[in-house]
Amino acid sequence: MKAVYQRVKEAWVSVEGERIAQISHGALVLLGVEEGDTEKDALYLAEKCVFLRVFEDENGKMNLSLQDKGGEMLAVSQFTLCGDCKKGRRPSFVTAANPTLAQKLYDFFVEQVSSFGIKTQKGRFQTHMEVGLINDGPVTILIDSRR
Repeated sequence: MKAVYQRVKEAWVSVEGERIAQISHGALVLLGVEEGDTEKDALYLAEKCVFLRVFEDENGKMNLSLQDKGGEMLAVSQFTLCGDCKKGRRPSFVTAANPTLAQKLYDFFVEQVSSFGIKTQKGRFQTHMEVGLINDGPVTILIDSRR
């Protein structure tokens, strides 16, 4: 399971021109689920995203977590994170999980993040979305449950 974690001042998701989710300061997490991923992978990423120390303390040092800051999370499913670009010019998505498994693990990830007391919003699974953000820093971290 892969995640792109972005520290944001705000982030939002729109579907067909309607804003369906929005957060203020916190994290936008793009989540890709691969074949073979389990709830163990989702829990690992949820804990990592909640407790990753990428927010500045009073001395300007990245020393605080999303939970420490009382931040929010916007989680967006993005199967294209599973794209393999090694061959040719068109990405292959053969490692992406089937939609049933992907949605199950995406929802489990969101539930786990929420269980840590993080106010969590989400995109709409298997829907064309427009995602907007104001990246803070910018701070962008790649996290892979298999590495």
